[in-house]
Amino acid sequence: MVTTADSTVAARAKYEPVIGLEVHVQLLTASKIFCSCSTRFGNPPNTNVCPVCLGMPGSLPVLNQKAAEFAVLAGMALNCCINETSIFARKNYFYPDLPKGYQISQYDKPLAEHGFIEIKIGGAKKKIGITRVHMEEDAGKSLHEGFADAAEKTAIDLNRTGVPLIEIVSEPDIASPEEAYEYLTLLKEIILYTGVSDCNMEEGSLRCDANISVRPRGQKEFGTKTEIKNVNSFRFIREALEYEIERQIDVIESGGKITQETRLYNSHEGKTYGMRSKEQAHDYRYFPEPDLLPLVVDEKWKAEIAKRLPELPEARRARLVKEYGITEYDAGVLTFTKDLADQFEAAAKAAKNPKRVANLVQGELMGRLKAKNLEIGRSPISMRGVAASADLVESGAISGKMLKDLYDLTFERGKDFPAVYEEEGRPVQSSDMSALEQIIDELIAANPKQVEQYRGGKKTMIGFFVGQVMKASKGQANPQVVNELLAKKLGDL
Repeated sequence: MVTTADSTVAARAKYEPVIGLEVHVQLLTASKIFCSCSTRFGNPPNTNVCPVCLGMPGSLPVLNQKAAEFAVLAGMALNCCINETSIFARKNYFYPDLPKGYQISQYDKPLAEHGFIEIKIGGAKKKIGITRVHMEEDAGKSLHEGFADAAEKTAIDLNRTGVPLIEIVSEPDIASPEEAYEYLTLLKEIILYTGVSDCNMEEGSLRCDANISVRPRGQKEFGTKTEIKNVNSFRFIREALEYEIERQIDVIESGGKITQETRLYNSHEGKTYGMRSKEQAHDYRYFPEPDLLPLVVDEKWKAEIAKRLPELPEARRARLVKEYGITEYDAGVLTFTKDLADQFEAAAKAAKNPKRVANLVQGELMGRLKAKNLEIGRSPISMRGVAASADLVESGAISGKMLKDLYDLTFERGKDFPAVYEEEGRPVQSSDMSALEQIIDELIAANPKQVEQYRGGKKTMIGFFVGQVMKASKGQANPQVVNELLAKKLGDL
């Protein structure tokens, strides 16, 4: 590898990366794409299987309608053109965990094409094209551990065989590992909003392969690409791309040539390693699947599916900023999942003052979560709890100081706001005129210097007295009443 920082920077400046991503998303159906076997994760190996997904002679596939509808919905959310007619094809290759010896996929006539999403990099928007979204079945899984003779043998679990997938193929518009990370993050958010997948990377519901090449800056022709497979987190994908860019530049600068191949990323070492030479599309000997009719999505069916398309993350963020006056950052946090955004809006709309809910989320909740290093999904205070606290402040029942103290207690006890409020005896701020007058009279008598300053024209000194009254009342005095009484008594002297 390049050995000095200066030479690394100089070499990197001569080249630009070209990145394309292929994302496989498991559709959230109860049964597989061409049979009625369960898609449940974690069942004992080879129990969710039947003659169809095992590829037994004479068995015939039947397309799962819900899988098709989910695939169309995802394509719409990604701004794709939904083709009225798409064709399933056989993709022929041999893997031990592919019982038929081929995978049913789509090739030259996919379900959806020509889409895009817009990411934000450095405050600017960039459109990343989506070449296609096509349907296919998943393969099985090779097991290398967890059984008696795992050191000598590989076992096969075919439960995953036939699980419905969509493959989302981007255009080679991604120019950096950071852009790849932002693209994947937004793509996952969009898919989650549609409800077509749970995108659980640990269970394999979302998997990504990255194609990466480098070329001299300004050159139009692409360089030779490598494909990085089986990376199980967005952070590792970013790291793998960083390493692969440097590796390819070093090979070229050393006079070598990049070999088109599939590579694996070792996250412990932070390096990629060659796995096998990369097959071209023609090596798969695609041909139309003879046992399946073309998939036809007519205008009527398409319109029915479009009705299920929710407001997507970027549009919702913009609306929350406009309607509730929250920051773009907080809108991003509150819309990270559709469920959280729904909770926030339900709380805001149910409260007497929606903006106060938004302000409490920004000013009181987020700061405490950050201090505790907690995600908002693990907050002890629910959105309903925030709304309840907002109404108490709005009605004058509790003061801002009391709310802060109650919020602190919720985090200490790990309980929601309504529960802590009940435990504390439903405290209310005091508007008892006689009690407050007594406190104020005592403070005025004890602080003649400050009284004189106030009477001499330093009206900001009233803040000192308000603070002292709140302290003496243990935060339970009504600030509005306190200000009125102080103004009266200090003015009467």
